[in-house]
Amino acid sequence: MAGGWTTGPDRGLRPVSILGVGSTPFGRLEGQDITRLAVDACREAIADSGIARSRIQALYLGNFAGERLAGQGSLAAVVAGRLSLEGIPATKVEGACASGGLGFREGFLTVALGLYDFVLVAGVEKMSAMPIGEITAALSTAGDEDSEMHTGLTFPGAFAMVMEAHMEKYGTTREQIAEVSIKNHQNGLNNPKAQFRRATDLEEVVNSRFIAEPIRLFDCPPISDGAAAAVLCPTEMAGDFADKPVRILGSGHATGPSALTGMRELTSFSASVKAAQAAYEMAGLGPSNIDVAEVHDCFTVAEIVATEDLGFFPKGEGGPAVQSGETALDGSIPVNPSGGLIAKGHPVGATGLAQIFDLTAQIRGNAANQIASPEAALAHNLGGADAVATVHILGRP
Repeated sequence: MAGGWTTGPDRGLRPVSILGVGSTPFGRLEGQDITRLAVDACREAIADSGIARSRIQALYLGNFAGERLAGQGSLAAVVAGRLSLEGIPATKVEGACASGGLGFREGFLTVALGLYDFVLVAGVEKMSAMPIGEITAALSTAGDEDSEMHTGLTFPGAFAMVMEAHMEKYGTTREQIAEVSIKNHQNGLNNPKAQFRRATDLEEVVNSRFIAEPIRLFDCPPISDGAAAAVLCPTEMAGDFADKPVRILGSGHATGPSALTGMRELTSFSASVKAAQAAYEMAGLGPSNIDVAEVHDCFTVAEIVATEDLGFFPKGEGGPAVQSGETALDGSIPVNPSGGLIAKGHPVGATGLAQIFDLTAQIRGNAANQIASPEAALAHNLGGADAVATVHILGRP
């Protein structure tokens, strides 16, 4: 179902819109368990949608490590119960750090296919209550445990190899990569949901402590708690409830190698490329039509690779592009105006829905770092090094 789809009666898919969105702040949210975080985001999305809670027919909840990091299984059913939605289908969706994007896609598909009219989608993670060693071990399960992860490789180590490969192949400089952190921290200053609301500079980034050479602390996102949610419905019904519904123009989902040894090259993630191709095809758009993007900057170099994989820049030109300001708020393609994972935070199961939350605000015209009149916005969510990716394109009705 991934490729060749367009929405519309000729393909048997109904156009789908976002009625409402909600999000908790991101950060170390003490005293708030994983279920409460999800419920708070869902309640905000439902209130924003303008529909009665009783009209919701299904829930899809993205979560990666709730059992291990928060001690809570059956999370979708528990959240549905807390929302007084007992009886509806409630499904947890897992795809490592792309769990939120996958939950959003499942909700989109069920509405597009006519199975339901009103679907609640959410993503959540509670990470900060566990020791860093346990968090690292949990995140490492997103890779192939029988191969590289069995040797002790962590994701900072994996992306350190990606960074070195990109620098070697394309001449990308350490300073260019650091500019991603500088830009995203600057964007986070104005975002009330962001975990880090402080600026940084080149000296601080390149002299922060090593995590996995050449990756340093300010190349990485923080440990985060948080949740985000959205309510979806057929576009033909959206105007009855929302003043500014946001149309889902395209959706793509693809998988790639779960181990670095299976990648054709370390400087491109095939799952991102394929998911983007499917989303562009469904939307009838190309990279040049995108006005703003939230991409999966799980490390600084990951943003540069993503901007190339998504077609915003030719391979090898992502580094110079961020350095010259092309991805800044006033650039040719603003990337991560929310602050991205690096500044806003990365509660892994929530990230994909948080991107949808931020881009819905952009299309509505009320984002913290508002881009001038965006017509099309792209969300890119990556899980594992190249294991799974989703890409969604949003636009005006």
